Amino acid sequence: MTAEADEQEIRARVSGSSFYTAMRLMPKAEREAMFAIYMYCRLVDDIADDGTRPRPARAAALTEWRQDLAALYAGKPAGRAAFLQGPVRDFGLQQADFLGVLDGMEMDVAADIRAPDLATLDRYCDCVAGAVGRLSVRVFGMEEEPGRTLAHRLGHALQFTNILRDLDEDAGLGRLYLPRELLLQAGVETTDPVGVIADPRVDRACRELAAQALGHFAAADRLLRSRPRGRLLAPRLMAAVYHDLLREMLAAGWAAPRHRARLGKTRLLYLVLRCSVLG
Repeated sequence: MTAEADEQEIRARVSGSSFYTAMRLMPKAEREAMFAIYMYCRLVDDIADDGTRPRPARAAALTEWRQDLAALYAGKPAGRAAFLQGPVRDFGLQQADFLGVLDGMEMDVAADIRAPDLATLDRYCDCVAGAVGRLSVRVFGMEEEPGRTLAHRLGHALQFTNILRDLDEDAGLGRLYLPRELLLQAGVETTDPVGVIADPRVDRACRELAAQALGHFAAADRLLRSRPRGRLLAPRLMAAVYHDLLREMLAAGWAAPRHRARLGKTRLLYLVLRCSVLG
């Protein structure tokens, strides 16, 4: 597939999402930089999730991305990473953060993650969400310290919410991101994804992870309310949308049968207006 076809496909996939709504609210240069970051994440995530290819082939494809990123930062022809050249130049995006995303993808490729311990889950979230946050806050124009804190707190909040929303989809891929400690506290000893999500006690484990997510949301909200420097409408909107999704899941619970949490267009529009007017 060509780079142009990749871009068209990914723009079609993101259209209508809360992320797309947040991007549309940004100035053009920032919007295009955020889309480039999103496109990079989708391309490498698609490699990690490609069940049609054996693990060594997927690992090799991720290694090729490492090589392209190295070329990009060395000022050489960057292959598939060439579309990142403008955002890297204009916003000072760090190579280490792009590589961090790859680290997370490689964790998924090396073996299906099943009930990781909390330390492993924290490392995974720092790769697949925190690193993306660190790239994003540079586009938002934040200063280093509050930017890294927001990337950590909001990144973990969003990723925990995704884990809780995607239980069934992840189990279909043979994965289970609920931490082992919380499952054991709930009395669930198996780490088989299908067995765990069929066990009604999974609700207790999910509520414990949701409580941690709420703590991260609260910390991110306190930081955003302190009015740090930067264009912060997009992270405010993402926080509001995902916080609402989490509240919806808490009300419904996680015992089977589950229904994937979604926000309607009316609710999304309300959140856009609230974040735009009230901050």
